[in-house]
Amino acid sequence: MGEFSPIHWLIVLAIILLLFGGRKIPELARGLGEGIRSFKEGMSGNHPPSPSNNQTPPPADKPAEEKKT
Repeated sequence: MGEFSPIHWLIVLAIILLLFGGRKIPELARGLGEGIRSFKEGMSGNHPPSPSNNQTPPPADKPAEEKKT
């Protein structure tokens, strides 16, 4: 009664897919992986230089405002 069969895992994955959608799952997995990596580095005491990929994206184009006459 305590074991998960492959059918149970498929049901769990389907529910996660329904809740988060296909686009959010890679982002969630990436964030989870970075968190685990950061935790392991903190526990071992190794602190490699952080990458400079933390740049903010350029602002989105705003629609042109209409002139009122």
